[in-house]
Amino acid sequence: MKPKSFAHARRETASGFTLVELMIAVVVVALLASIALPSFMDSIRKSRRSEAFAALAQVQQAQERWRSNGSSYAESLTNAANGTPPGLGMASATTAKGYYTLSLSGAGASGYTVTATAVAGTSQASDGNCKVLAAQVQGGNLSHGSGAAAAAFPDANRCWAQ
Repeated sequence: MKPKSFAHARRETASGFTLVELMIAVVVVALLASIALPSFMDSIRKSRRSEAFAALAQVQQAQERWRSNGSSYAESLTNAANGTPPGLGMASATTAKGYYTLSLSGAGASGYTVTATAVAGTSQASDGNCKVLAAQVQGGNLSHGSGAAAAAFPDANRCWAQ
């Protein structure tokens, strides 16, 4: 019997992925994720604004019901423990899912301002120029505002859909 030489030995082919191919795939996935994740998070923040819009609309409706029975708008969202000032009777000054805190200011005979402010520690707190959303009724006219802080609401179009 003749011994087999290595030149004539049958070469077996390996199947599967090499480490280099696997690392290239991981890098491509990581690159795509780094591009898509900020956009995805921005979309989530925008969709959560609807919670604030709904809460502001709820306060507006409650204020109009209150005003139809009296000479001025309510001064508080919730009822005070002793009933002074009388409030709208809302269970909480926080939105249903807890992303925004509601506040009421300037309530009187001719109008009020209701504000939804993003709660610190939530993803809405990093919502840039839309951290604070507000609706103001003055003399029967409704206006909307938004901003990074409660001090000024320069641009309603940025956060409020038309």
